[in-house]
Amino acid sequence: MDDFAARDPAPRPVLRPRTSNCPACGSSEVEPFYRVKSIPLHSCILLESPEAAQAFPRRDLELAFCDDCGFAFNALFDAPSMAYSTNFEESQHFSDTFNTFARDLVGEISETCEAAGKQVVEIGCGKGEFLVQLCELAGACGIGIDPGYRADPGRTSGAVTVRFIPELFGPAHFDLPSDIVICRHTLEHIPAVRSFLAAIRQMIGPRRDVQIVFETPDFARVLQEGAFWDIYYEHCSYFSADTHADLFRREGFAVDEVKLVYGGQYIVQYARPAAQPFGTIPADPGVVAEIRHLVQGFPARVRQSQRAWRDRIEAANRSDRRVVLWGGSSKAVSLVTTLGLGAEIAAVVDINPYKQGKFLPGSGHAVIAPEALSAFDPGLVIVMNPLYREEVSRRLTGLGISAEVVAL
Repeated sequence: MDDFAARDPAPRPVLRPRTSNCPACGSSEVEPFYRVKSIPLHSCILLESPEAAQAFPRRDLELAFCDDCGFAFNALFDAPSMAYSTNFEESQHFSDTFNTFARDLVGEISETCEAAGKQVVEIGCGKGEFLVQLCELAGACGIGIDPGYRADPGRTSGAVTVRFIPELFGPAHFDLPSDIVICRHTLEHIPAVRSFLAAIRQMIGPRRDVQIVFETPDFARVLQEGAFWDIYYEHCSYFSADTHADLFRREGFAVDEVKLVYGGQYIVQYARPAAQPFGTIPADPGVVAEIRHLVQGFPARVRQSQRAWRDRIEAANRSDRRVVLWGGSSKAVSLVTTLGLGAEIAAVVDINPYKQGKFLPGSGHAVIAPEALSAFDPGLVIVMNPLYREEVSRRLTGLGISAEVVAL
């Protein structure tokens, strides 16, 4: 982990030329609408010391909106600087709330794709928990591809035939047998989204019976809520459900179903190869107009949200109520770096043991286990995802901690 700091020890942005055309449709009708200066290059990597965390490389982010297709992207994205590795810890599978969702989605995919006995390839499999669960339930075989895969003891069972390739997806994997292709929370990390989908089409070849399942964050919700904490440097591509489906149709896929899940936070889409590439398909003007309206109001909603959270945290500090964030994840990194928070946050809690004892990139806040929270005597606990609020409240009660609990 410290190698990142050694390569670029100064926590300063590096200027890069703007992307002038939309990566999703090629249009030049793009307009910047949101900028954040000097944010961590990665938010899912935790460092071994506060010094290494504070020295972690930073970049500027500038979101741009395509007025032709409704896609949004980081126009300053510095793809060559991204370095995904086994040091990343992105798993949410230590949460009962998330595991309930994951089990339900595994069951849905197994049934919808008739996965029994089939070969499943997951691009961007993380630590492999989801793929193993699917193959166990369906009696399928799996191959997971992800440079961040790490074979930690006890994280997945060895009861099914699943193998992992700790690499970035590319031409070396085009010959892998695949009846079902899954890609969850990866497309938002891909700058060249059209080339990425073209690569998947090439891997599938002439077959039309291969099923494709994607799960991607919904940017329309982020725009509606002014949720600036859901914007991170490594997320360079941003979709609504409609712009997500439109991209697939333009790249030669037939979209069977697209829907919002997990409290409206995620897009889940089922697709398959079309008989012929669809080519250029005009976006629905109504869809683009809706996203345009949300984009135009986003900066004002962000200013209001930032002011409200800064005021709330400052008020707690003035009244000697220590503030703790629950969730040492990308949202926490984005919140503290965007608001410039330091000592105002006493600690960051996470139930994932692989995060505990590490430090958030950029701010250097320590990540502690829930059991260590008593020593901080928190007065205000901010939960990084509202879906986890009840789970966190129960955990605090079990620890004998009485604190105000709020959620982003």
